[in-house]
Amino acid sequence: MAAMSVQPYWELTFDADGDVDPRQRDQLLAQVTEARITDLVMFAHGWNNDRSMATWLYDRFFAPFPGLLGPAPGTSLGYVGVLWPAMRFSDEPIPDFTHSAVLTSLTALDGHDAQDAPDTPVALPADRIVLSPETCLALTAAFPGHAATVGRLAEMLRERPGSAEAFGEFARLVRDLVGLPAGSPAAAFGADAANGAPEAEPAILGDDPVALCETLTAALQETGVDLGPEEPEFLGGLGKRLWNGAHELLRQASYFAMKRRAGTIGQLGLGPMLGRLSQTAGPVRVHLVGHSFGGRLVSFALLGLPAGVRNVKSVTLLQGAFSHYAFARQLPGETEYGGALRDVENRVDGPVVSCYSSHDTALGVIYPLASRLSGDATSFLGLGDRWGAIGHDGIQAVDGTRTATLADAREGRFPANGCVSVDASAVVCSGSPPAGAHSDICHEELAQVVLAAGRIAH
Repeated sequence: MAAMSVQPYWELTFDADGDVDPRQRDQLLAQVTEARITDLVMFAHGWNNDRSMATWLYDRFFAPFPGLLGPAPGTSLGYVGVLWPAMRFSDEPIPDFTHSAVLTSLTALDGHDAQDAPDTPVALPADRIVLSPETCLALTAAFPGHAATVGRLAEMLRERPGSAEAFGEFARLVRDLVGLPAGSPAAAFGADAANGAPEAEPAILGDDPVALCETLTAALQETGVDLGPEEPEFLGGLGKRLWNGAHELLRQASYFAMKRRAGTIGQLGLGPMLGRLSQTAGPVRVHLVGHSFGGRLVSFALLGLPAGVRNVKSVTLLQGAFSHYAFARQLPGETEYGGALRDVENRVDGPVVSCYSSHDTALGVIYPLASRLSGDATSFLGLGDRWGAIGHDGIQAVDGTRTATLADAREGRFPANGCVSVDASAVVCSGSPPAGAHSDICHEELAQVVLAAGRIAH
């Protein structure tokens, strides 16, 4: 393992079913006790591709902690990086993460040497969006056994055939890629609302594919993506630019699968693992941190905590990519429905904190649209209200939710329990469309939030 900015550092690797690497599990359980750790910060990444990218994120995010902690008699801080099989599209830049680093990590994922791949920028002109070699590798790794399907999707995005039948074929291929077999238990982990029927695939894939691609193309324009000059029209008045919407359809469908996977791993994998840690390490205080779908993972881990386990002392969600109503007991206007995570904040011996940013266009524009098209709950209120993300405007419809500021975290005035929303727009503000500032999370101010939420001396 490459040297990290902090020590002691451990990793926990989970597969898509939530099974943890037993060697890593046993090592953590033994060494946490031996090192007399009092507080353990466990971070779950979002849409990173592999261990290289995830550990880069952890290295940068954890770096300020020792300096912020300072002399703290009686406090011994340890760090855990949670690794799980997620993916991101390679045309989504991560702030300060170079193209060469992305390319190296992705080609390593598929057993290729980075020098075998073309040394060209990841981002392509917006009017020629295709599946890059990096994204094809990531898709085949995230969905094993579907290499031929990924190859055909890439071919269609490259050629952009001008017929409604082609869009129908594209949607069917996407359905084959991300769908689950009938009766799969994993379907139950995809919804953010309770009392709803679980879906094996996004409802978006059952709608008219041309209309969907028109809607998604318009949404890309709203985020600031330059779709280039118009081309000869052939469908819907949008010309071949409609394939930009098809690319976004694939992206959103694959992210639905990652969202479902995050819930599975959290509840069936990380939650029970925290129970084992409580049995073995006793008084060790755990502080869960999650970015994007990693926020969903650590939140669903609370559902998987064994009865009576109280070692989770704080949860900090960084640009969480799930519903802002996930913690609500009742959904506004639809009282027969509740959030999938309702009341789980009571399993935390401390606060559940959502950091959000208005500069995150992935969550502010694309997420609510894709959630609506995915049929994620019953209809109520408007698009932004019903389908909003917790990383866009914080925790909603939970009685007693408080607001706090980055200054509150810095100056020690942070709430000690309950649900808390923190506007981090002042620092989470950099990034290109369509994702915007979604991945701009490596800031000292956010590290201070984690320490303040956990009442860790600093």
